[in-house]
Amino acid sequence: MGSSPADRPEGVDPDWQPRLVALDIDGTLVDHLGHMPDAVYDAVQRVLAADTHVVLSTGRGWHGTKPIFDQLDLPPGYAVSSNGAVVVTYPPSQVIREVTFDPTDVLDKVQQFAPQALVATEEVGIGYRVSDMFPDGDLHGLITKVTPEELRSKPVTRVVVRDPNSSVPDFLALAQQLGLHGVSYFIGYTAWLDIAPEGVHKATGLGEVCARLGVDRRDVLALGDGRNDIEMLRWAGRGVAIGDAPDEVKAAADAVTAHFADNGTPLELARWF
Repeated sequence: MGSSPADRPEGVDPDWQPRLVALDIDGTLVDHLGHMPDAVYDAVQRVLAADTHVVLSTGRGWHGTKPIFDQLDLPPGYAVSSNGAVVVTYPPSQVIREVTFDPTDVLDKVQQFAPQALVATEEVGIGYRVSDMFPDGDLHGLITKVTPEELRSKPVTRVVVRDPNSSVPDFLALAQQLGLHGVSYFIGYTAWLDIAPEGVHKATGLGEVCARLGVDRRDVLALGDGRNDIEMLRWAGRGVAIGDAPDEVKAAADAVTAHFADNGTPLELARWF
């Protein structure tokens, strides 16, 4: 399976070819159980065979990103994790960009408006420090329960707020209640709020990578399915939402491919590789 001019979307320059492919992980490369279909692996291998950069761009921390990097057999290169707050080169693992913020104000407001919520702060390359244990599979890496004072003790790349007993609308309302200033935030599929440094998202991380590689953003093909992909899809030369994505994600994209279970990611990559 490969591309031909007839496969190209209407309105796209027939000579356009991505120089870099940015891929979200969960819901784009793997399903909700963490399984990667063979068709996804094979499609990524075709991209690599065309000497095109493949960059993982994910909300996962680096400790949760590295296994997917390895599973895809990617060559040494870059990855964007923690919603753009962390950019690494691998192998060996080297953090080349780490943007942090003081979590005190956020944690105080969460305690005020959602005292029942679980809270985590990321330790880059290690795991998370948590107020209490999250549901199994929610977080990757070493998970350490700490005191509220320890959660506030140092700048962090992200704060995760989670309430398994709440809904997405509840968390959309919570984000408004918190009146978050000086940070960026992203609502997940579940009652999950990711809080990052102000102005930091996947597009800013990818911008760093593209500057280092000498790739213009217009030559980037990006695929994703979550609300934390919106900035990336708008930023890239071609941003494509997976069919399972919420409506606001689809609205931000240039195109929408099939659902994940219907090979949405391989189908889009087959247009070009």
